[in-house]
Amino acid sequence: MAKINNPGQSIKNDGWKKLFDGKTTKGWHTYGKSSVNDRWKIADGALYIDNTVKEGGDIVTDKEYENYDLKLEWKISKNGNSGIIINVHEDAAKYNETYKTGPEIQVLDNEGHPDGKIPKHRAGDLYDLIKSSSEPVKEPGEWNAAEIICNKGKLQIFMNGTNVVTTTMWNDNWKQLIAASKFKNMPDFGTFKKGKIALQDHGNAVWYRNIEIKQL
Repeated sequence: MAKINNPGQSIKNDGWKKLFDGKTTKGWHTYGKSSVNDRWKIADGALYIDNTVKEGGDIVTDKEYENYDLKLEWKISKNGNSGIIINVHEDAAKYNETYKTGPEIQVLDNEGHPDGKIPKHRAGDLYDLIKSSSEPVKEPGEWNAAEIICNKGKLQIFMNGTNVVTTTMWNDNWKQLIAASKFKNMPDFGTFKKGKIALQDHGNAVWYRNIEIKQL
């Protein structure tokens, strides 16, 4: 896994592009809206949720991506819950939430949040679909490095340099995973081969930084 840059550090011209410049919300908007809501703020090169602000919602990239390597860093608050959602198809009139179409990589305080007691709901899990093979995640308040590679149906999730989930999307096994999950009654969930990247507002403070992508 390539070294993740420090906040604001320039990325070499090797195909990697910043999705977050560390200073503004350029390139992002609240799902179904035209701009980013006031709940998401920026400090010290990180996007974070200020949960004292009532109006919120998940934020998504302006652009869609297909066949990519996504890297970012995250840290969660004590007892907190959030997620990184991929291949989101933005049609707010048809799908009122990002998770109605996009699979989620769980971001969680495993020991402090109730979801930590639920299999396939812990940090690094492909939420409600696949349990991570190990849990190399750090304590709340500490930065974790995540990498998500989605390439021609093969999905790999890395946490702090360790491959914790590998699966193939859109085949019969994928359909069976969905059929056995809480998404079974969402007919379009996990079916889109390209889409937007979303950062979830689950009501808790969370921080994201060094968000970059390379199209494969």
